[in-house]
Amino acid sequence: MTPTSYRYTFEPQASIEEIEDTLVLSRVAIESLHGESQTRLDATYTFDAANRTCVIDADTPVGRDFNRLFAGFLAREFGPASFRVERLNTTIEPGPV
Repeated sequence: MTPTSYRYTFEPQASIEEIEDTLVLSRVAIESLHGESQTRLDATYTFDAANRTCVIDADTPVGRDFNRLFAGFLAREFGPASFRVERLNTTIEPGPV
């Protein structure tokens, strides 16, 4: 099975601080669905504020749900034109826990 991650790139008009808050909200929502331990194990991501990017690992059910929630929250809060998302066939190094 090919590893799958999604890279988000954010437009300048979207506040990077608010995008990071949306990422945290998505993580809290995932903990509600899958529990804290499973989220710590499977919700792998990187967030690069300087480059206005975020990559989420979607190889597990937790990662796929995390990705779906983040994309949905972004679209509702900032609008679908405020970010681009692309599928990557790679794994990522774990982000902050």
